[in-house]
Amino acid sequence: MEIKIICHRCKQKFSASTTTEIIICPQCRTVIPNRTPRKQSPPSGGHYGSSIPSLIDNLLKKLCLALKPATAPGLSSFVYPKSCGLDNVGTLGNKRAVLCGVSYKKWKYKLKGTINDVFNMRALLIQYYEYRDENMLILTEEQPDARLIPTKANIESSLKWLVKDCRSGDSLVFYYSGHGLRQPDFEDDEIDGFDETICPVDFLKEGMIVDNDIYKTIVQPLTEGVRLHAIVDACHSGTILDLEHYYDNNEQQWKDNKPPSGARKQTSGGKAYCISACEDDQVAADTTGSYLCLI
Repeated sequence: MEIKIICHRCKQKFSASTTTEIIICPQCRTVIPNRTPRKQSPPSGGHYGSSIPSLIDNLLKKLCLALKPATAPGLSSFVYPKSCGLDNVGTLGNKRAVLCGVSYKKWKYKLKGTINDVFNMRALLIQYYEYRDENMLILTEEQPDARLIPTKANIESSLKWLVKDCRSGDSLVFYYSGHGLRQPDFEDDEIDGFDETICPVDFLKEGMIVDNDIYKTIVQPLTEGVRLHAIVDACHSGTILDLEHYYDNNEQQWKDNKPPSGARKQTSGGKAYCISACEDDQVAADTTGSYLCLI
């Protein structure tokens, strides 16, 4: 059952499920509590269901359905399979996160809502997954500390911090909201012939961050028992971590994304999952779903 909502901030009109506790405006990304009366179901360990903000819940649900499609229950009683790792992060190991939102506010191609996205993700991780502020790096152009401005150097440095000395039981999160582009692949490690990139705030001067480098920095170092979840809200972000498999939603099956060159792109024993806003040849604004990859 759905209700009609008008965002108190931007006045956008949209619909949302009555079972969703927290609603995110699709226009300005403001978090809106759902005050519709509804029956309360008893809490149960590992059940998150309608208590997770609708946007992230939908993405994570798709990831877990892909990992275990035959047994995944309905949303109202959805349990994340242990293979995903998110149901265990509150009790196992250390938790670290890098949350990056780039608005390009001084440029004509500026984006609205990316900084709100970052703080919504921060709230989600703290409230539902027991992450702590002291174990997060938040990069936006609004930060007073120059080291937390989302420049190329700062993002690369933050990603190195994310995986530094990782050990079994650690749960790591990389969230990025900003522009994404693609460029010709000269190493024969892309099936479609293009490398995917993310765009730091200074990318016109310093260059983009290429998927090959993201893989080497935060995927390859993952040791046994370490889990990385990346959520990348950017254009052309389907295989932004260069993971070896992706999930085809149309055919409902995992597919091979190994480099044509024969190079192996694997972790050092850990697990990496990526939820992207769209496929490599798409822009995020043209899609309604998400793209799933894993090692």
